[in-house]
Amino acid sequence: MKEKIHKTNAARQLDELNIPYELIPYKVNEEDLSAAHVAAGLGENIDQVYKTLVLRGDKTGPFVCVISGGAELDLKAAARASGNKSCEMVHVKELFMLTGYIRGGCSPLGMKKHFPTFIHEDCILWDHIYISAGIRGLQIKINPDDLLKAAGAQTADLCR
Repeated sequence: MKEKIHKTNAARQLDELNIPYELIPYKVNEEDLSAAHVAAGLGENIDQVYKTLVLRGDKTGPFVCVISGGAELDLKAAARASGNKSCEMVHVKELFMLTGYIRGGCSPLGMKKHFPTFIHEDCILWDHIYISAGIRGLQIKINPDDLLKAAGAQTADLCR
């Protein structure tokens, strides 16, 4: 019998906007929450599996960056894109309070509050990408243009 997949806030947001997507489960390893593990579990290219990072800017406060699993965030570029002079990652202990999500299950969609969101500009090279559905063990397969629209996001050069 196939296990029923429960809708997350991120999926509900896409439903409300009539945006097509697919929920894709994968096996979670609590010892390895990396994008590389997720990509391997999905059998997908790590460059198509995107991770959601929550940062705090010195001027704007919290904002969100979404980058390819194989990339590294450039903090100076993220600060520039978000209108800040500097920024830093939000401490993992603050993540749930700010977003409603935990590490390894943070989605750019369906957060408690909408934050300015920036997606690395290479996302548009793909027909579809994967983002967290808002819980560990579940990804959303979505067209990047649809994600940009749903997240109210803009593209930016965010990586080294």
